[in-house]
Amino acid sequence: MKLSKDPISRRRFLRNASFAGAGAAAATTLAAPAVLAQEPVVVKMQTSWPASDIWMDFAREYTTRVEEMSAGRLKVDLLPAGAVVGAFQVMDAVHDGVLDACHTVPVYWYGKSKAASFFGTGPVFGGSATTMLGWFYQGGGAELYRELTQDILSLNVVGFMGFPMPAQPFGWFKQEVNTVADLQGFKYRTVGLAADLLQAMGMSVAQLPGGEIVPAMERGVIDAFEFNNPSSDLRFGSPDVAKNYYLSSYHQASESFEFCFNRDFFEDLAPDLQAILKYSVEAASTSNTALAMENYSNDLQKIQNELGVTVHRTSSEILAAQLEAWDKLIVDLEADAFSKKVMDSQRAWVEKVGYYELMNAPDLALAYEHYFPGKLKL
Repeated sequence: MKLSKDPISRRRFLRNASFAGAGAAAATTLAAPAVLAQEPVVVKMQTSWPASDIWMDFAREYTTRVEEMSAGRLKVDLLPAGAVVGAFQVMDAVHDGVLDACHTVPVYWYGKSKAASFFGTGPVFGGSATTMLGWFYQGGGAELYRELTQDILSLNVVGFMGFPMPAQPFGWFKQEVNTVADLQGFKYRTVGLAADLLQAMGMSVAQLPGGEIVPAMERGVIDAFEFNNPSSDLRFGSPDVAKNYYLSSYHQASESFEFCFNRDFFEDLAPDLQAILKYSVEAASTSNTALAMENYSNDLQKIQNELGVTVHRTSSEILAAQLEAWDKLIVDLEADAFSKKVMDSQRAWVEKVGYYELMNAPDLALAYEHYFPGKLKL
């Protein structure tokens, strides 16, 4: 049920009152003592990540930019998962006004609608996360996101996407998995439509937030898992519970962070502060990418060279089976009109943009092999 909105909220009343009083204040400037600086607007923002995860570092890059660009008029109170609500509950908390904002991924509120997964963990038609972030801002994705959140689900939120993530590894296994037959019966952690995908390939899937993965592995609740990247995996302690790490997968290959705000809170802000919250997503997207490249590559080397983990590329057989499983899942998803509309939009974008990207891209693996022979496991 859609929440009703007060015609004049407390924040809007205070803001308008300050504007109305500006003329009177100016008239008495010469006679009045100096006025104290206005208190900053505090943005209560919770992430879906444990305090120690590198994704908290990424969130801090966003909040630093917001505070500096607003010259202190905005102050972000950044909290880790569990500080107010659980990792999967941040969207509800923002909708309800318990939180002003959250730093999460749409797949974490996949329980509200499977269509949430299209905004980061949907079928891979041939585009990267950068391709799909382009779709969000230039290909109609932002309007479809607004339609899903505001019109279909009646969520009192405004959201933006940033940081196109490298494709997620297939993950951590106690033994080698080279064929589809090797995967049968695994109790595997993933989230969103990837859960449906890998169940169709013979796995039993548990959907868990990042901070619960390794403890679940230790208790035997799961026996294989993925999260997102080498740095998070290292900080979680993944090398302590499995020694085979598989890079490359189609299960979650085009995800970005979601920066979500309570709609009343956001719209009550002055326009320039709204712009700072919005466009700081773009600034953090660039800085997050640079920080990820530095940390992910360093931590992959540590995982491989110091902790006794064997790093593999996922086999062509498993990758091909993932695409075939996506084909079957897409047919089921298209029974929902909105899901079909989103996938049609994405396919049209990837057919056009992906053609340019793939035709234009040189074979970087060939160049890497030329200068660093024998290192790639192709």
